[in-house]
Amino acid sequence: MADQFGEGIAVEKIELHPSDLVNINAHEKGNLAHRHDGHSFFLLESGTVQIQIDFEAYTITPWSIIYIHPDQVHRTESSESITVSSLVITDENLNVEYLKLLDDISPAKPLKLTKEVFSVLSESSSLCIKFSERKTDRLYHSLLKDSCNALVALILSQYLAVAKGTDKLSRFEVVTRAFRKILEHDYCTSKRPADYAEKLHISTPYLNECVKNTTGFSVSHHIQQRVVLEAKRLLYHSNRSVKEIAADLGYDDHPYFSRLFNKVVGMSALAFRNKNRD
Repeated sequence: MADQFGEGIAVEKIELHPSDLVNINAHEKGNLAHRHDGHSFFLLESGTVQIQIDFEAYTITPWSIIYIHPDQVHRTESSESITVSSLVITDENLNVEYLKLLDDISPAKPLKLTKEVFSVLSESSSLCIKFSERKTDRLYHSLLKDSCNALVALILSQYLAVAKGTDKLSRFEVVTRAFRKILEHDYCTSKRPADYAEKLHISTPYLNECVKNTTGFSVSHHIQQRVVLEAKRLLYHSNRSVKEIAADLGYDDHPYFSRLFNKVVGMSALAFRNKNRD
């Protein structure tokens, strides 16, 4: 896909056999977990894939779609022979409305479709691939971008179809969704529940009531979990020291950060890095 990605868009359909994955994993040993520079979409037509996304394991079966946000770390742990169509597209090539919706549904779990619905997405993907091969067309990039955005819209529509509509959310759920949206952008700079309550123009006890009623966990729990998730990603994906990662996440006192990580994960940051790179 690297040859195409100079345009900020890469789309292809591939068939992989177990021996292919062994060769790929051997070539990338020590760096199996990775992030993509763009938003990644996969349509699994045949075979079964074991994939880990942000340290959660999933088994993907045919007629499924998978969306992976650029922030997410992922790796394929095992697979049988598979046929998969894939699209990676950068922010600047995405329709602004779709980009916002993708942020709203992230993190998204793999989604199983009916064969009929999957076939529509598969046909759209095939059309994108055909446009990607017409590099001599004067409007090549526009054709490729527009067709790929149409595919993204089709995928988004499937995720939105299973999501609970805003008009059906309770007041607690509306507040919790707003909190999570702010948390996703401010977790490095805002560590106190009161910070989020202030931004939402509500009291801290009421914010906690809403979040705990909706999720079963406190606001502090969600803040800690989001910080630790990013720490896990950086420990896994980068070679930055624990002190550097702590600073990246807004902790000047890195021993405090180390204690927090140990408390949440049950092992030290370095032990986590070593365990997951074995």
